[in-house]
Amino acid sequence: MLDFAGFSLYLERRSYRRGVTAPFLPCISGSMTQPRKLHIKSFGCQMNVYDAQRMVDALAPEGFVETANPDEADLVILNTCHIREKASEKVYSELGRLRVAKDEAALQGRRMAIAVAGCVAQAEGAEIIRRQPAVDVVVGPQSYHHLPQLLAEAARGGRALETEFPVEDKFGFLPPPQPDAIRARGISAFVTVQEGCDKFCTFCVVPYTRGAEVSRPVDKIVEDVRRLADNGVREITLIGQNVNAYHGDGPDGRPWPLGDLLRHLATIPGIARLRYSTSHPRDVDQSLIDAHRDLPALMPFVHLPVQSGSDAILAAMNRKHTADDYRRLADRFRSANPAIAFSSDFIVGFPGETAEDFAATLALVTQIGYAGAYSFKYSPRPGTPAAELQETVSAAVMDERLVRLQELIDSQQSAFNEAAIGTTVEVLFERAARNPGQIVGRTAYLQPAHVMAGPEIIGRILPVRIDSLERYSLIGELAAPQPHAAFVTRPDSSPQSLPITTGA
Repeated sequence: MLDFAGFSLYLERRSYRRGVTAPFLPCISGSMTQPRKLHIKSFGCQMNVYDAQRMVDALAPEGFVETANPDEADLVILNTCHIREKASEKVYSELGRLRVAKDEAALQGRRMAIAVAGCVAQAEGAEIIRRQPAVDVVVGPQSYHHLPQLLAEAARGGRALETEFPVEDKFGFLPPPQPDAIRARGISAFVTVQEGCDKFCTFCVVPYTRGAEVSRPVDKIVEDVRRLADNGVREITLIGQNVNAYHGDGPDGRPWPLGDLLRHLATIPGIARLRYSTSHPRDVDQSLIDAHRDLPALMPFVHLPVQSGSDAILAAMNRKHTADDYRRLADRFRSANPAIAFSSDFIVGFPGETAEDFAATLALVTQIGYAGAYSFKYSPRPGTPAAELQETVSAAVMDERLVRLQELIDSQQSAFNEAAIGTTVEVLFERAARNPGQIVGRTAYLQPAHVMAGPEIIGRILPVRIDSLERYSLIGELAAPQPHAAFVTRPDSSPQSLPITTGA
């Protein structure tokens, strides 16, 4: 196990001093009246996308505005993911490129600061400082509300590292997003309702990098959602490392489950669609299933990671459920709402996985009928119990199994997309598409749908007659409203869809 309490002993750590209000980054060139440029690159899951937006909100009072060009930025933040080995190595590769950009900026008389945030920062803070001297600040995912103070400390000389889990709740210290920022981010928004995980799957670093499960109070979430709705947001995705473990304090003094929270949010004017991600099978309760039965605003698309179809591998992963438990859970969802589609996560080549274990995974995929899935070769993460297992699977075998699994899932996804041709589906239009004259939106299952139309339809939910496919996108034309046009299902009532963008 990783000992994150030990981070406080790192010799190069310069403690964040609470209450300090020193000027922020006084060494950055330019007058205090000029905006300073901020570039954030996020790796990994939806939570990191949300965290990046909140970092922008935290730094806006310090005079920062976003830029898409890291080379012209006064501050570059890499918001990192530690789920897989390659994701971690990408961070170090990016830091090497940024070191060159920082040196070039210095030759031009301009100061560029570099910060590393997120889960790699939490897990490898001292290693980042050792491997890349160009980094000014390292900050964990629970501490980015300290960014202004940490950057000021680094600017005074030295480097700042903050990877302890703070006592205070960061959400209580983050400024709310400005109306202009909300509108610029579009008609769909993420809202964090829960962080951390208590499940301790043997392959996963999340409990060590994000901490224990914590749920935000209902009234704080409602306040966030109302603010978003007041500024044009139509779709909310509730996010958390284990979102259906949500148990935030409600206005009635009792902990509310996720299903009750969704019911309350569905009453907020302006919010047309609700989603949530990512869920653990063990934490699905009846209130959530009933919400899928009762709430038209709750989209019938559930990301429910299973990782393997083998009971032996599930036990080795410490998932605390069996393949049959998962099948019965899928049946409960579909009994409540036959339109529900599932996506999932799978790991192939977990230590000890036999040919029979992998065959059980293929069987589960065939039985459930997934809309899509994320599938990966097992990647050992330092400090996790699985990393100590000796009975490994060869790289060649993992490659072969991954290809077979992805071929099966791709065939299911393709069948669903093809079934949409000739049907009418409801689409929430989001933005102009790349092709001139086209507007793109999303179906209930997050499928991209393109039509020829003007920008006045952005933010509206309209029926679209699907005429053809282009790779993974649906191509159609606006149709007259039709009853029962919201969802598309296969003849056997087991719908499929494109995978959602999330991590587990």
